[in-house]
Amino acid sequence: MASKIAIPLIFLAVVYLAGTTIATSAKPSFIKSSCATVRYPAICVKSLSPFAKTIQNSPAQLAHTALAVSLKQSQSTQDYFNKLKRFKGLKPRELSAIKDCLEVVSDSLDRVSKSIKELKTCERAKGQEFLWHMSNVQTWVSSALTDENTCTDGFGGRAMEGRIKTSVRAQIARVAHVTSNALALVNNFAKKH
Repeated sequence: MASKIAIPLIFLAVVYLAGTTIATSAKPSFIKSSCATVRYPAICVKSLSPFAKTIQNSPAQLAHTALAVSLKQSQSTQDYFNKLKRFKGLKPRELSAIKDCLEVVSDSLDRVSKSIKELKTCERAKGQEFLWHMSNVQTWVSSALTDENTCTDGFGGRAMEGRIKTSVRAQIARVAHVTSNALALVNNFAKKH
């Protein structure tokens, strides 16, 4: 009698585990296929895959998570500039450019933060109300991306060549790439809504 019960239980366990494996693998494939549409797909997949369980197959959650990744990277970049401006031996022009970048990154951080809150409102809105809130999100994220790219302008010219410029450009590129990806995923969510 025990073996008759054990076989269906084993079968159910195998079916359950197979279903779990299929459901789990579907999440990363949703992220991969969604990231295929952005400008920096490898960065997109790498930055969003750790959140596959939260994202599942939701375009709204994907957009929200992409904005959260952008916010985190913006905060990291702000911390970087706060440390960099205290670096000894900076040229006056470098210090000025770093302070400008810090201001620009702070503005960008504010815009991405507002976008996250506004996107939550979008998820509950319908029709024209959705379009209005989504337009705010798109405008703010696009503006944040412009701000990030503006930062490197202060490091133009030969007088600014060196490790500081190289380091700043790399830091700004990281935040600009995830913000660009977030904007693309927000736009994709808006199209599907």
